[in-house]
Amino acid sequence: MTHSALDQQDFLLAAWRTNNRVSIFLVEHLPEELWGAAVPGAPRRTVRMIAGHIHNARCTWIKSLGKEHGIAVPRPVNRHKVGPKELITALGHSSRGIISLLRLACDQGGVIPASSSYVWRNLPLDVGHVLTYFVAHEGHHRGQIVMLARQLGYRLPVEVTGGLWHFSKRARESRS
Repeated sequence: MTHSALDQQDFLLAAWRTNNRVSIFLVEHLPEELWGAAVPGAPRRTVRMIAGHIHNARCTWIKSLGKEHGIAVPRPVNRHKVGPKELITALGHSSRGIISLLRLACDQGGVIPASSSYVWRNLPLDVGHVLTYFVAHEGHHRGQIVMLARQLGYRLPVEVTGGLWHFSKRARESRS
């Protein structure tokens, strides 16, 4: 791998680590009362379930794209029972799995090799598309959670909602 390719891999992995830190930052700052709150219009879903889905979706992708290539698949969480501390730990495990997927792609010329488990085939497997998809997915669910907090009367403080956008600070935190 050339020096510039190594730099690019470092940048991609740093971007993922920052995204993971932003997701963890949100979980760390959700009021306990909000965690079990029902989603308006979908009373069988809760904020807890949406937060847990972030980790479980990572696990599904790691299993689908990476298991065949030797990447360990983290355990999913029980979306009906997971608490913030358990989820934060789980997000650390699944983040490492995503990093392994991104490294695999970088080591294979920028593309995750095909696996028999990847049947959806709607996501191009080049590292740019994979990273963008994962980050967009989590950003979507973080936005859902912030909006639900507001709708349910648990408006998050500006230090939290604004903190989701302090990427420089979250990047520094992700390195420590």
